[in-house]
Amino acid sequence: MIRYNVSLKRMISRIAGVAVLCLFTLPTFAQDFLAEQTPVARKLADMDSLIFNKQITKERMEYPAMDIYPDWQDTRVHAYGNVKIPANYVVDLSDFCMPTTHTRITDSFGYRRWRRRMHYGLDVKVYTGDTIRSAFSGKVRMVRYERRGYGRYIVIRHDNGLETIYGHLSKQIVKENQYVEAGTPIGLGGSTGRSTGSHLHFEVRFLGMAINPASLFDFKKQDIVASTYTIKPSTSPKARYYKVRSGDSLSRIASRQGVSIKRLCDLNHISTRTILRIGMVLKCS
Repeated sequence: MIRYNVSLKRMISRIAGVAVLCLFTLPTFAQDFLAEQTPVARKLADMDSLIFNKQITKERMEYPAMDIYPDWQDTRVHAYGNVKIPANYVVDLSDFCMPTTHTRITDSFGYRRWRRRMHYGLDVKVYTGDTIRSAFSGKVRMVRYERRGYGRYIVIRHDNGLETIYGHLSKQIVKENQYVEAGTPIGLGGSTGRSTGSHLHFEVRFLGMAINPASLFDFKKQDIVASTYTIKPSTSPKARYYKVRSGDSLSRIASRQGVSIKRLCDLNHISTRTILRIGMVLKCS
């Protein structure tokens, strides 16, 4: 009887030991399994994040500010005449580069009464051959030549929603649809087109709306005015006018001003059959 009890005790002890071993072993296996899987899960998450970021970067490079602009085209400089300008839109200016190291402004932004037209940019004194750089990162939308206007010019749409125009260049050294970083050399200063001396005509636009570059850039200090710029209702475009010149037609004026022929006719209470006279002033917005 005593031997039986001893054997029984030994058996119970062994069973209890196995049970205790199981209780401690199973959670350890589970922990080991989770420990082995965690780096894998993290790697998968990192890969997903990397793929997502690459996709965002790719789309940003293909279509800068794609959430703002209705399309991407290379036929007109001012192509968004009928687009509604969002109010209180904040533009990030932190990723910037001054387009030129020169500081002298030879002509400011504003209406020219003696010419009956707006000057939509700043003229900065540069010399033929001086390097002109992209003000922000973005994609080159247009690289063209206009004999009676901008001369050799470049239009770049930026990631922050702005478009910048660089006119009267002697040479363009970028191509259309090329992505450029802020500070990338894009052309050389000159005096091509409608120009009386070597200078850079620099414009800043948002959905076609002209913004005074002096509100963003301080050329004398070679710095930005602030890290952001807010598009406010007060900055919405005022009425624009165009003085008819020799060789102009409704279609040509509409194309250059970024409006439809119908809109141009409605604004001026004329028809497509109206004969345009040289010196005639048309309202364009």
